[in-house]
Order: sequence, then C-alpha cells, then structure tokens
Amino acid sequence: MDLIHKLLNVVLPILTIFMLLFLYPLVLLFRFFNYFIKFAFPEELAGKVALITGASSGIGEYLAYEYAKRGARLALVARRKEQLEVVAERARELGSPEVIVISADVSKVDDCKRFVDETIHHFGTLNHLVNNAGVCYIQEDQDQRCSLELDYVSLMDINFWGSVYATQFAVPHLRKSKGKIVVISSCAGWFALPKLGIYCASKAAMIRYFETLRVEFGSDIGITIVTPGVVKSEITSDKWLSQANLYWAPMVSTEDCVKTVLDSIRRGDEYLTVPRWMGIFFMWKTLCPEILKWITRFLFITCSKYYQENKKSCLSDKGHIE
Repeated sequence: MDLIHKLLNVVLPILTIFMLLFLYPLVLLFRFFNYFIKFAFPEELAGKVALITGASSGIGEYLAYEYAKRGARLALVARRKEQLEVVAERARELGSPEVIVISADVSKVDDCKRFVDETIHHFGTLNHLVNNAGVCYIQEDQDQRCSLELDYVSLMDINFWGSVYATQFAVPHLRKSKGKIVVISSCAGWFALPKLGIYCASKAAMIRYFETLRVEFGSDIGITIVTPGVVKSEITSDKWLSQANLYWAPMVSTEDCVKTVLDSIRRGDEYLTVPRWMGIFFMWKTLCPEILKWITRFLFITCSKYYQENKKSCLSDKGHIE
C-alpha cells in the first residue's frame, strides 16, 4: 500500500499539469458552446408545476412571481399561511393559471410528505422543486454555544434536513417528469464567516448533499445549486447586518437576484453565484486560502471591533452634547 501511495504522489501532480495544459481549454470550449445552446433555448415554464418552499417572503416570494410571469402553476409552501395567500393572489395577477398554498414546516418529515402529496394530488405532476426555506441565527459569543443549542438544531433541521425530506418525497415524481431541483444555498456554504458557523455548516451540507445526488441521478433530474451573497430580505435587516458584521457588504436586491436565478434554472445551470463577482473568492479559496483567511479576519474581526468602538464613541459624544 505504501508503494501505491508513493506512486500516486508522483503520478497525480503530473496528470494534473497535463489536464490544465491540454484538457482544461477543451473543457472551457465545451462549457462555452453548452452555455450558448442553453442560453438560446431556455426551458419553457408555461403550464409546468413548481413547488416552492419558504414562499411567504424573500427569495421564495419573488421566485413565485417570476415563475408566475412565465405561466407556471405553483404550489407555495411556508408556515405563515396568511402571507402565503397574499403571495398567491399576486402570483395569479402576474399570470399563473393555478396556485395552491400549503401551510407546512419543512423541518417536520410528515409535513414534507404532505405538501408533496398535496401538490401531486392537485396537479398530477411536479416539474420543479425549489428548496428555498431557511433561517439564520447569529452566534454573538462562543460562550453562547450551550444556550443556543436548540436554535442550532432548529437551524439545521430547517436549512438542511428540510431540503432533504422534501427532495426524498419529490424524487419519484421528478424522475417521471425529467424535472429539476433548485437548491437555494448560500455563499456562506463555501466560506468561513465568524458568528455564522452553524449557518455556514448547514449551507455547506446542502451543497455537498445535492452534489452527491447530481452524481447519482445523472440526467434523470437536473440540479441547480444557487449560492447568493447578501440579498435584501426580511432576514437582512440593519440590526442583523450589524450583528453579523456584514454592514459593509454590498447587497443585491431580491428582484435582481431572483431574475438571475430563474434565468439560470431555465438554462439548466449546475451552479449559480449571485452576484457574479463573488465567484472570484472561490478561486482565492482554492489557490490562496491563507489570503482569504486574512481578509475574512480583517473584515469580520478587526474592522468590526473598530466599527463597534467608533459607534460607542459616537453615541457617547451625542449623549454628552444633549
């Protein structure tokens, strides 16, 4: 076995150099033509059935509107039924011929089975499953680990297990329709962000799980993994941005984000990062992780301390003047 490992240590670097010099240009050429074909002939959504979790607000809500504009039939899922009804009515006005709302909690297995079954019972088919439901809790201090244990479990149940449950029940129907799974993960699934460790872990778990399913499904079911940056929504309030030390981060409007996402879904892309410039950090993470670690620490730790100190100083000065 030692001989095999030594041989691989020599052979694999040589093979990698060969691939970069000769095969990778061919891969890039293939990607270009593949993208051009998909761009020229995107999927038509009129009459197709899309099941969207977490559809009462944010990305899920606006995805419902974009699907509706293209004539898709919708099954909207969230815990807040009253808000779902408002979204459903708007979707009908925008062009969806048929919309149903289902109040459910994706962290519960029985609820996931129920909303998939209700969708199939009503429409008879399922073309797109959009795993969008998610929450985010901030860990202010490492000492909070025990006190927030229930929040951590809940976060993983909703963000990760909720998408797993829904997918498992939807897969037989998606196979029949040659459908698609859309995974709304996060750039946090690729990067280490202070105070968001469990959230990052839940989003990373989503990425790895659905990458594995992509290998297993082959061409039977398409999977688009979306990794948004900071998107303006209910979650990203000024208070949340301050607590997460993301007050400096450029935000993307929900409308712009969702339009890009739906275009990507229709093309059948495997991955999409919004905004696109965030993709450069993936390269940094691969080629020079030390630099990315220093930048992250500078932005989230050093700058945060400076910001908080200045904020306290300004508040103190203001109070002295008054």
